[in-house]
Amino acid sequence: MARTEGDSWDLASSVGATATMVAVGRAVASTDEHGLINDPWAAPLVRAVGIPAFTMMVDGTLDIADVAPQAAAQVKSNIDEMAVRTKFFDDYFLASGEQGVRQAVILASGLDARAYRLPWADGTVVYEVDQPEVIEFKTRTLADLGASPTATLRTVGIDLREDWPTAMRAAGLDPEQPTAWCAEGLLIYLPPEAQDRLFDNIHALSAPGSTVATEFVPGMRDLDPERARAAADTFSRLGLDMDMPSLTYHGERRSAADDLTDKGWQMTGVPRAELFHRYGLPTPDLGEQDVLGEIVYVSGVLPRG
Repeated sequence: MARTEGDSWDLASSVGATATMVAVGRAVASTDEHGLINDPWAAPLVRAVGIPAFTMMVDGTLDIADVAPQAAAQVKSNIDEMAVRTKFFDDYFLASGEQGVRQAVILASGLDARAYRLPWADGTVVYEVDQPEVIEFKTRTLADLGASPTATLRTVGIDLREDWPTAMRAAGLDPEQPTAWCAEGLLIYLPPEAQDRLFDNIHALSAPGSTVATEFVPGMRDLDPERARAAADTFSRLGLDMDMPSLTYHGERRSAADDLTDKGWQMTGVPRAELFHRYGLPTPDLGEQDVLGEIVYVSGVLPRG
């Protein structure tokens, strides 16, 4: 179903189902021999959402090679990329803590369990921001599982298309103190103008010493919807109604690195292939199936003084 203004979702539908799919990747990657990441809450959260194909994947009872043999290499590469992506943002948060940042914001947090699994520096407050139903589901499910946050956790149930900066201040965010911002896997689900507003708001809420991490997907500029649907045929074979081109916004947009550099941030970008090499995983070569192109992982700091 195509996106509409003001649309909403839970974790089994629309954009929410993509958050569950990402959690599947973290769950499977956590069992990989490389040991790059360890997210013990990903699989239980996926099971709680209850999408049959995703549950079978985290339980190891569904072999993609049996359902769609031609997609097995792609799925393995996607799981490796989720490990690499997760490691990048984990390292970013830990490095921000080492730099003295004690406020962390996870935008569009979905089933992200970093507030429950990372070794946060003493005194850190983590803010999770997402749709109210998504926040309520994850918080309740993790409590039922006996999970406890490893930092002070404050949840903010609000759509990022609404006045989320006011909600953040009401939840206790102090714009006079440095903040570590994370917009992981979010930007392609925002129209370009909404992305621009997002970083305008982040900048307005950031004291010197604040940090930010996100990614840039150049392939969204010239995305061919039909080619993307063909590459995602595995989803339909699994009984999943996930038409990614209809859930994302493609076309021309600025890189967050360029936007924030213009605002005075010091930004760097790391191409996906370089991250794979850094973390010791084979670089994927998916050819025509790689519809998103060479993703660039972006991070930076707002200088002090």
